[in-house]
Amino acid sequence: MTSADDVGKTILRNKLLGRWAAEKLGMTGRDAEVYSDALARGTVDPERSDVFGKIRKDFDAAGVVESDERILHVMTEFMLKAGNLMPTAQGDSLDAAAVTLARKLMLP
Repeated sequence: MTSADDVGKTILRNKLLGRWAAEKLGMTGRDAEVYSDALARGTVDPERSDVFGKIRKDFDAAGVVESDERILHVMTEFMLKAGNLMPTAQGDSLDAAAVTLARKLMLP
């Protein structure tokens, strides 16, 4: 990731992806939110940034049948959606949005 734009989009994509994966795993409510927040937090943590690997491992452990191609397709769809949801203005507003989301997700 090379900019705050990329970081913000990836955090949002991982949040959306986490919600999708949580649903597939049968999680609801608080459990689903905790799972999706953990994936989003992983965006800025090099040790946990492999969201595809995490989801693949979790799906396999839970017996969820989804192909690698399907997971990658959903990741791409959510990246496009995240790009559309991010503010379009350059500079402060986009940087602030990315930083605010990252800070919120980093809270214990």
